[in-house]
Amino acid sequence: MLTILSQQFSLVNEWINELRNVTIQHDRMRFRRNMERIGEIAAFEISKGLEYREVEIQTPLDTIKSREIAVQPVITTILRAGVPLFEGILNYLDRADCGFVAAYRKHDANDYFSIKQDYLTCPSIEGRPLIVADPMLATGASLIEAIKDLLTNGNPTQLHIVAAIASKQGVETIRNAYPEAHIWVGAIDEHLTSKGYITPGLGDAGDLSYGEKLQR
Repeated sequence: MLTILSQQFSLVNEWINELRNVTIQHDRMRFRRNMERIGEIAAFEISKGLEYREVEIQTPLDTIKSREIAVQPVITTILRAGVPLFEGILNYLDRADCGFVAAYRKHDANDYFSIKQDYLTCPSIEGRPLIVADPMLATGASLIEAIKDLLTNGNPTQLHIVAAIASKQGVETIRNAYPEAHIWVGAIDEHLTSKGYITPGLGDAGDLSYGEKLQR
C-alpha cells in the first residue's frame, strides 16, 4: 500500500517546499524540524492501524476504560540522514524500541556508487510492527539491504516505510521486494538521474541536516 501524505495534508506540502527551497533549506534547524514534522504526521497515520487493547485508567475522581497500543513498534533508521525523520516518528510513538543501520553510498571516481553497510543494532522485531525511516527513497537499493538485515531479528506483524521524498522507481523497487509493506511518502518525484539521484529532489538530506561530510 502507498500513501502520499502531501495529498492529504496541506501542511506537508509547505514543509516539503521548504525542504526543497535553496533559499530556506540551508537553515539546518528548520530543515531538521521539517523532516521531523513529516515523521510526526506519518506516525499519527501509522498509529491508526496498530493493534489496541482495553485498559482501565484511574483518574483523581474515578476509573475509566480506554485503549492503548497493545504491542509497541520498533522504529529504525539509516544513519545519518534518517535521524530527523526518525525523531519525528519517535516523538509520537515515544514508547517504541529503536534500531539503527549504518549504510552509505561508496562513490567511485566517476561518482557512481555501490551500497556499503557496516553496522546494525536492533531489538527483536518478532511479532511487532516495524517502521523504517529513510528520508530519500531513490533507487531503493540501500533500503532493501537495510530491511533484509533488520528482518534477521524476527518476523514483524507489519512493515512500514517512511520517506520524505521518493522516486517513482524507488517506490516500485520496494513494492516488488516487499509487497506487504505500507509505504508512507511526503511526495513522489518522477525521475532519477543517471547517477541515481532523485530529481528535482532536494539535495543531500544528511548534509543539509548536519553539514557537509568528507568523501572517503
